[in-house]
Amino acid sequence: MSAQEAAGTRSAGTRVDTIRDREIGVEQEHLDQVYRRLEEKIHEAEFLMHDAAKRGQVGTPGALAERDAQVFRAGIHLNRLNSEFEDFLFGRIDLLLGKTGQRGPDGAYTSVEPAEDAVREDNTAEIAETLHIGRLGVLDADYAPLVIDWRAPAAAPFYRSTPVDPGRVVRRRVIRSKGRKVLGVEDDLMRPEVTALLGGVELPVIGDGALMAALGQARSHTMRDIVSSIQAEQDLVIRAPAASVTYVEGGPGTGKTAVALHRAAYLLYQDRRRYAGGILIVSPTPLLVAYTEGVLPSLGEEGQVAIRAVGSLVDGVEATAYDDPAVARVKGSARMLKVLRKAARGALELGEAPERLRVVAFGRRLELEADELQRIRHNVLGGTAPVNLLRPRARRLLLDALYARSGAATRHSDPELAAELRSSFDEDVATEDGFIGFLNAWWPELTPSAVLDAMADEKQLGRWARRILNPGEVRRLARSLGRDGRSVHDVAMLDELQTLLGTPARPKRRRGLDPLDQLTGLEELMPQREETQRERAERLAAERTEYAHVIVDEAQDLTPMQWRMVGRRGRHATWTIVGDPAQSSWPDPDEAAAARDEALGSRPRRRFELTVNYRNPSEIAELAARVLALAMPGARSPRAVRSTGVVPRFTVAGDDLERTVREEVRRMLERVDGTIGVVVAMDRRADAARWLDGLGDRVVALGSLEAKGLEYDATIVVSPAEIVAGSSQNGRSGNGAGAESAAGLRVLYVALTRATQQLTVVSAKADQPAVNGVPALLRG
Repeated sequence: MSAQEAAGTRSAGTRVDTIRDREIGVEQEHLDQVYRRLEEKIHEAEFLMHDAAKRGQVGTPGALAERDAQVFRAGIHLNRLNSEFEDFLFGRIDLLLGKTGQRGPDGAYTSVEPAEDAVREDNTAEIAETLHIGRLGVLDADYAPLVIDWRAPAAAPFYRSTPVDPGRVVRRRVIRSKGRKVLGVEDDLMRPEVTALLGGVELPVIGDGALMAALGQARSHTMRDIVSSIQAEQDLVIRAPAASVTYVEGGPGTGKTAVALHRAAYLLYQDRRRYAGGILIVSPTPLLVAYTEGVLPSLGEEGQVAIRAVGSLVDGVEATAYDDPAVARVKGSARMLKVLRKAARGALELGEAPERLRVVAFGRRLELEADELQRIRHNVLGGTAPVNLLRPRARRLLLDALYARSGAATRHSDPELAAELRSSFDEDVATEDGFIGFLNAWWPELTPSAVLDAMADEKQLGRWARRILNPGEVRRLARSLGRDGRSVHDVAMLDELQTLLGTPARPKRRRGLDPLDQLTGLEELMPQREETQRERAERLAAERTEYAHVIVDEAQDLTPMQWRMVGRRGRHATWTIVGDPAQSSWPDPDEAAAARDEALGSRPRRRFELTVNYRNPSEIAELAARVLALAMPGARSPRAVRSTGVVPRFTVAGDDLERTVREEVRRMLERVDGTIGVVVAMDRRADAARWLDGLGDRVVALGSLEAKGLEYDATIVVSPAEIVAGSSQNGRSGNGAGAESAAGLRVLYVALTRATQQLTVVSAKADQPAVNGVPALLRG
């Protein structure tokens, strides 16, 4: 669930679910109108094509030429309409009255700045114009704009407007749709201090924008000043020059992710040509992918924006499983690179590889025994080239050894004759079935998955990991790799192995000649159907291996191996890196920082810090700060901008944890109208899902590592001690227990900062609760 999807009640006495559903219905009604108009335009194009066909019956050269031209134009129009039919609408802006009343060719007013009297003295204003932004401009029968083409000047404020420089924009809305169905809406307020009226009714606001509206309209001048600081520091990041690397740091609730994504949209619109190579957005979990898709819709026809969870960065792999912390610590460490290098080469010797090569050449049998074959293999592997790309070198050295055995090298003193004899030898031997079969078995093409499977053999892995991993780490790693399915941390190892192994060049398949290709003129009369938006995006995403801009969300959680994986996709990119060291679940931040710096190279850095927490009320933020002081002594918490007067609740489970959690969930369902997140230790996820059975879809269970970046109206944190222990199992290798336990405390800090309204902490026996129910970890 995204931050916006989890935003709860923002105004007293009103259920956000009801407002959200109503606003989704409003956008659905407009989208239905757009599709009806599109169908009318398609029927018009089809009529023009049929009409043009009738003109050909006149038979005059002029009529035929006119027919051909009309069919061509109508066909192009029809193909364009059909290709843009999917996921058509993605944005909306509500604007104040402009300085001028001039309209552009798309039917929208051209004024950029509002009229002087657009906002009244009492800070109320009328919405003078609403524009929907989509992939193609659509006018209704009266030539009024139903949809503005995203490339049109009138659509520019959707991307360029910020709270510091809003122009005429009061509200910017992202519309998430699939096909003809609107799935959700999320709003940003550019003028939170203004009470805007649309058709005489106050403009409704959904998502984080609703919170900004409540803050902006608060009576306290201090509150207004805080809101202005939020907007200003976020706007500074969004509009920052496109430096090579932009760091955005900030604690929970500071809006890091949303700011980074709006920055990407701003940069892409400002300099589309520069970023035509694509933008990659990397999120730590699949749960956050839905959020990023909502904030940053695709901006056009080229499929520029690819949104991936860390577990899906490798094509063909969708990993969602999490390893135990001790195993994840091994898989993510930079030490794993040495193990993988040895495994990539050592895997060649596994299986039943032949130990003797026999061929017939020049009328005699030539043989290479096991010791000679081993020497050749050792020579081939002496370099650093990828293993699969060394196969041609291995083939050449085998032929060299066989040729030397044949004695033919001394037959001719003339260099030209000697070269001709050698060429004939190579051609005869290399095409022999016996030689080809031997080479395929002796130097097979290795796949990353096959090498990882080989590492599941503990004995073999122990040879490759000698003096790199200790016996306990080898045992845990082998057992993990022997299980079915891949984990999130396996994906980075697969990507590293792909680099170590390489992909041999494939011979291009020659396209057969189609007799119809010899006919000319048909494509002019009947244009072929073009790719749809989705087809083109999927094809380009599949073909693309590097990007022009890379956004890394929750970057503090990337392991050294994951940084190497992400770095390969942005070798020549500019970067936006979003994170908070205080929320890192990785036990060795220095090791991860070194890998990050290696991935970024010598690019210049620009740093920004967001300091205001507008998610958590101060009562929750103060409790979380106690854990932060333990996890990172001296670290500063972001300022909370509001107080609800509701302090966190503490309760003790006793012997029946399930019953206690269910009771607390029922209690919270009566107190908040929005969503409730039940956060448990990672190994409790299945239990928690069972506990919540039958309590409704407003309640979600999630592991502590899955909570990153998400928010809920209320949160129930179950057993802080279990969360800390489950995130800091002893997988150490010289880092000390302190580093491991600090990582667990940082994970607990994340769990405690997910709620926008109310927080309940349920203690178990391991928490050593006091008489008032406060667990030991949370006592000041």
